[in-house]
Amino acid sequence: MAKPKTKRVNVCLIGQKFMGRAHSNAYLKAARFFDLPVEPVMHTIVARDAAGVASFAERWGWAQSSVDWKRAIRDEAIDLVDVTTPNNKHLEFVLEALDAGKHVACEKPLAATLSDARLMRDAARKAKKSRTFVWYNYRRVPAVAAAYQLAREGRLGRIYHVRAFYLQGWASSPDIPLIWRFDKKQAGSGSLGDLGAHVIDMARFITGEEFSEVTGALSQTFIKERTIPTEAGGAGIASGAKSSGKKGKVTVDDAILAIGHLTGGSVFSLEATRFATGRENKNGVEINGEKGSLYFNFEDLNNLYYFDATASRHVQGWTKIQASVPGVHPYQAAYWPTAHPLGYEHAFVNQAVDMFRVLGGQRPEVPLPDFADAYETQRVLEAIEVAARDRSPVKLSSIQ
Repeated sequence: MAKPKTKRVNVCLIGQKFMGRAHSNAYLKAARFFDLPVEPVMHTIVARDAAGVASFAERWGWAQSSVDWKRAIRDEAIDLVDVTTPNNKHLEFVLEALDAGKHVACEKPLAATLSDARLMRDAARKAKKSRTFVWYNYRRVPAVAAAYQLAREGRLGRIYHVRAFYLQGWASSPDIPLIWRFDKKQAGSGSLGDLGAHVIDMARFITGEEFSEVTGALSQTFIKERTIPTEAGGAGIASGAKSSGKKGKVTVDDAILAIGHLTGGSVFSLEATRFATGRENKNGVEINGEKGSLYFNFEDLNNLYYFDATASRHVQGWTKIQASVPGVHPYQAAYWPTAHPLGYEHAFVNQAVDMFRVLGGQRPEVPLPDFADAYETQRVLEAIEVAARDRSPVKLSSIQ
């Protein structure tokens, strides 16, 4: 029998689009699958469209809806503010919430610019009673969390290579309109921040190493202009965006390539693109070490591939580890019996679970990125962008 909840955590969610749905689903499911030390309460959903947000609240189970974000954040009943807006809007919501003494969760990347991210990190440091979280949800795919555990067990040994990749193809059509993800003022960058941030965080998370230098980078924008939409698509990507007929300039990268070093002496390569025609959501890492290697691809999200270089040569080979095995890999035991796989949405549920564990005084299943942690990924994004722009190496020590 589940223990009685001793504390309610009232959540205010800012934004009702793609991530608004993903986070709402996570809050709905977290306490149903997991025994949490606190009770998550879906208190208030905030968005600009009064009718739309009221309908969203009714559909997803939010007790209240509002278009007044400052009033909602300042509500004494709210404990946790969760920000899911476009990247350039994160700063104002986060600073208001921290000033009000709230715990804060924020979508990735932390901000559209390094300077905004720095302000958010510094504000979080000063808000001693506030806990901060960033939704690098791929950490909580069971196979990725399992890779983290294997690395911590020393099964890779000294790491030689880290190959990070995030390949999508949805933007390769010139018919896709100029939604906010193609606008540097709103997004900060294109495939770099939208996609590359995830696998940079994944590489840091699994290896435990930081990026020390970007020795080279290349940025490319393939389609220079797109038709201006009359309204944004529901995911901020392709679907649902209506065209105005007028064209505007694309101000972000469509693809990014980078190479460099990590602090442990390994070399890394990064490829992120939204123009990999035929690729839907291929993201992950391959890590090669002295004692073994790991490979993960989100399009095969329930499996982790491991090579044990310490085994006898005649039995060496890549092992497919099925991550849908309760009692073996993180989180799985709370869901379904052996070999009943999880999906994309479960990574968000798992993140919500660990956030509420922390807010209830418990340890998370695997480390949660806070603002200081996410700022380190933001520094890598900045270094790559500078290296691509200036066509020169950039040491991370120069990016503060």
